[in-house]
Amino acid sequence: MKILLDFAAAHLLRDYEGVCNRLHGHNWKVEVQVTATQLDDVGMGMDFKVIKDATKELIGKLDHRNLNEIPPFDKINPTAENISEYLYTELSKELNADGIKVSTVTLWETDRACVTYSED
Repeated sequence: MKILLDFAAAHLLRDYEGVCNRLHGHNWKVEVQVTATQLDDVGMGMDFKVIKDATKELIGKLDHRNLNEIPPFDKINPTAENISEYLYTELSKELNADGIKVSTVTLWETDRACVTYSED
């Protein structure tokens, strides 16, 4: 199961040598993949709506914000890697259950650049 959502947010990279150390924004795309090892009585691993709703709620905290001003990115650099790890960790807390596991979170910074976080 895989869903794709998006949000807009600004950030800057602290201690970075280059133009990304200046405030700039992205239209981020978030791709969440959930793996099921068993199906429910309806024949689903997890309803897409459940994955979408959890992801929408989480990225709603980031949408149209300066990521450097909100936890945990007020302390750690809001790199694509750190953001994807944060999304993975928070969604895992919400969605993981018997036979259901968030397997990857891919964060697209542009149409040509993305990172994927997984703990497998």
